[in-house]
Amino acid sequence: MPDDVPLAQQPGRLTGPLGLAASNPWQIGMARWDTFYAVVFGGVVLVSVVIVAGQARAVALAALSAMLLWYLLLGRPYIARAECESSRRGVIFLAGLLALFALADWENPYCWFLAFALCPMSFHVLRARLAVWPAIGFNLLGGVMVALREPTSIGYAQAIALVAFGVVFTQVYSGYVLGVVEQSLEQADLITQLEQTRAELAMVSRDAGVLAERQRLAGEIHDTLAQGFSSILMLIQAAEAQLEESPATARRQLDLAAQTARENLAEARTLVVGLAPAQLQPGTLEQALRRVTERLGSELGVSASFETSGTGRELPAATEVVLLRTGQEALANVRKHAAAGHVAVRLCYAGTHVRLEVTDDGGGFDPAAVNGGYGLRGMRGRVDEAGGTIAVRSAPDRGTSVTVEVPT
Repeated sequence: MPDDVPLAQQPGRLTGPLGLAASNPWQIGMARWDTFYAVVFGGVVLVSVVIVAGQARAVALAALSAMLLWYLLLGRPYIARAECESSRRGVIFLAGLLALFALADWENPYCWFLAFALCPMSFHVLRARLAVWPAIGFNLLGGVMVALREPTSIGYAQAIALVAFGVVFTQVYSGYVLGVVEQSLEQADLITQLEQTRAELAMVSRDAGVLAERQRLAGEIHDTLAQGFSSILMLIQAAEAQLEESPATARRQLDLAAQTARENLAEARTLVVGLAPAQLQPGTLEQALRRVTERLGSELGVSASFETSGTGRELPAATEVVLLRTGQEALANVRKHAAAGHVAVRLCYAGTHVRLEVTDDGGGFDPAAVNGGYGLRGMRGRVDEAGGTIAVRSAPDRGTSVTVEVPT
């Protein structure tokens, strides 16, 4: 929250940093009020010089000069700092101003026009509900001075009219001030609620980002490290079975296990630094798919082929990752479940889409009877995120075909 918003908890002044006002608007407002005071004060001084003469003029000008110094030395610094909680200093300032105003008004009746500046100033010094009383006091003082100077029915009528006008003006002005303060408080409260909402949304967004990153890492680990470890374990078990009967075959299988372990290590380092898949770094998507296809054939000792069709082109990195990972997962399922004799992987460039097909002649399964493990869900999630489609076609004893189509 900005530092100026907490003023909403202790309201009251007409001007000041009420939560929505920045330093520049506040300074501009002070400059405008200074100009207003200067115009009113200058007009009264001019009238005192031109119309009033003799000792009365000297006393009135002295009182006006003292009012100016009183405002510059005590009043304006207090208003500029917006110390609304320090009401004692405000009362002292207004009391001195009232005394000097009484002296000037007694010597020069035209000094009453200063009330048009002093009444609004009261609302700058005290909270709105308290400022009403000194504002009324300035008007009552003007009426009393009129009645004392001219103790006749006409003078009394003028005094009553003067006081009535001043009181009405003060009430209207105070109503305006209270409305401004109330509106400012509502806006400050709204800012507080918006800040709280923004903080809550930021927390929700952060949690969503953490969850998305966890899901991404889970998919990456499943599609790379978990599959690699499964392949290594299978190769080691096969090598153990061939150690006595066929050492050469066992050695070849151990070499494949070592190669898979090195690739897994590269994938682990890639996940740590957040780079593209390790298989994609040495070359193109076609080369990466060809390597994982040929490695599957070597591990299982089956026929495994890879081919492309269409005009090859550079794909976005995210699209390549989706195609490579789904291809790896489809081949992993072949390794674990299919018992196939032949596996075919085909990458097809077609118009605005690219299609990957992984087909095997293994035992197959009934898609309707399979709930789908993490691998299938992970494939669908990746493809959906890329705006593509995935289709799994299979039947018992008729092999399996996985087709992924992603826009480019």
